[in-house]
Amino acid sequence: MSDHAARGWQRPSIYDVAREAGVSHMTVSRVLNDHPNIRDTTRERVLRAIDEMNYTRSSIARALATRRAMRIGVLVDSAPQFGPNSTLRALESAARGFGYAISAFSISDDDSASQVDSGVVDLVTQGVDALCVIAPRASSLHALRQQSTGLPTIVIKSDPDATWHTAAVDQHGGASLATRHLIDLGHRSIAHLAGPSDWYDARAREQGWRDALTAEGLQVAALHVGDWTSDFGYEMGRTLEVGDLTAVFAANDQMALGLIHGLATRGISVPDDISVVGFDDLPDARHFLPPLTTVRQDFAALGSLALQLLVAAIEGDEGATHDVIAPSLVVRSSTAVPRG
Repeated sequence: MSDHAARGWQRPSIYDVAREAGVSHMTVSRVLNDHPNIRDTTRERVLRAIDEMNYTRSSIARALATRRAMRIGVLVDSAPQFGPNSTLRALESAARGFGYAISAFSISDDDSASQVDSGVVDLVTQGVDALCVIAPRASSLHALRQQSTGLPTIVIKSDPDATWHTAAVDQHGGASLATRHLIDLGHRSIAHLAGPSDWYDARAREQGWRDALTAEGLQVAALHVGDWTSDFGYEMGRTLEVGDLTAVFAANDQMALGLIHGLATRGISVPDDISVVGFDDLPDARHFLPPLTTVRQDFAALGSLALQLLVAAIEGDEGATHDVIAPSLVVRSSTAVPRG
């Protein structure tokens, strides 16, 4: 099995076909154009590589005509997390629609700066036409600013940036939706379980919570900075000082799940005693006990938007742009009018 077959999720470029057949990309071009000075054995090898890699001649011809690899490099920070992972899968799907393949490099939580350097080098040396950076953390984006690739680049982040094209789901707006929902139900003391402060999305969600409370003249209640995990939410549920608190907005569904579990160990019922709202709308959120009210992010729309902006940049639109996808609130059974 070829390396590309093993990575079956990627659509091959002309360079992949050439590498698979053991010839130059110019030889691939000559075979496609029925050049007479090609050995039959070489022609058969190239055609066999094209068939095995399930790549169309029209796509290869387009790559030859534009002198592009038809490949986009994606640098993914914290790939195991739901948001970055979902964004990557949406980009892969959207790229196929635009006739592009995706090459991805994942950055872990350890020594992210050096991994950003390695990732950029790895992707650029693959001959990608552009870069998409799913960079939820400020530290990773700081390291990226030290790089100069000359390639069109889009960064998935929720606020504009003068350096790059940017696109995102409106994190601030989503947090405002969640908080206003609780306010409209009659809650006046609403705590927040925030994500790590180095994450752009966590910052935007916290600010959306603050702004929604302030707009209603309500006091900003307790803020607890977490790590996105259900374990953190569980510990908060077991130790949270309730007092006058009647609702909690958790910055993601995992922390909301742990919170509900932790509160249950103390005999505190959701939503009878405390309402809980999450963020993301995990596939399992509807099956939480109780089913979770949460903010849904449209990752498919985000992937399509990011690819549109990036392809436009590849075509010569150099102006930095920023656009956002509106989130939506999904109301389920974890929120209710406060008791009393």
